[in-house]
Amino acid sequence: MLVKNIEQKIKINKAVSIASILFAVFVVIAGFVMAYKMVQDSRKSLYVIDNGVPILVKQTDELLNRPVEYQSQIELFHRLFFTLAPDDRYIKENVEKSLYLIDDSGKKEYTNLREKGFYNQIISGNSLVTVRNDSIKIDLPNRKFIYYGTQMINRKKSLIIRKLITEGNFEDMIRSPNNPHGVLLRNWRILDNSELSNKTKSNY
Repeated sequence: MLVKNIEQKIKINKAVSIASILFAVFVVIAGFVMAYKMVQDSRKSLYVIDNGVPILVKQTDELLNRPVEYQSQIELFHRLFFTLAPDDRYIKENVEKSLYLIDDSGKKEYTNLREKGFYNQIISGNSLVTVRNDSIKIDLPNRKFIYYGTQMINRKKSLIIRKLITEGNFEDMIRSPNNPHGVLLRNWRILDNSELSNKTKSNY
C-alpha cells in the first residue's frame, strides 16, 4: 500500500514537473515572439523633424502600396502624353516627361501622331487638349492594364469629346527623379479613340 502511494506521488510529481517545464518553455517562446514583434514595430516608427518639431511617422510595406503606384503611373503617363496646349515647346516638354515612363511603344505612337499632323492641328487651331481618367483596370498576375478615359479637344469654335481606351503591360524598375514610382509601361497601344460628340460653341 505504501509502495503504491509512493509510486502515485512520483507519477504526480513527474507529471507536474513536465507540465511546469512545458509551461515555462511556452512562456519563454511567447516572450521571445512578443519581444520580436515589439522590436519590429518600433523599427517602423520614425521621427521626422519639421521646422524643429519631431513628428512621429510610420513605415509601411512598399508592396502594400504597389497597386496604387501602378495606377498612379498609368494615370500620370496618360495625363502628360495627352495634355496639350497650342505651344510647340509645351507639347515637347510634356511628351518628353511622359516618355521616361514608357518603353519605345510611346515614342512610336508620338511619331505616328506627329506624322499625321495631330500636333500641328493643335497649334494651328489654337486648341487645348485634356484627358480625364475614368477608370484603370489592373491585372496584377499578368502585369497588364487597360486605361479608360475621355479626351477633350477644346477648339475656338467647337468642343470635341473622344473616347480613349488603351492597354499595355507594366514592370518594376529602379526609381529615379524622372520615374519616381519605379514603374515602366510596355507594349502600349491605343485601342479606341473614337469621337463621342462634336459640339459647336456659341459666339457669345
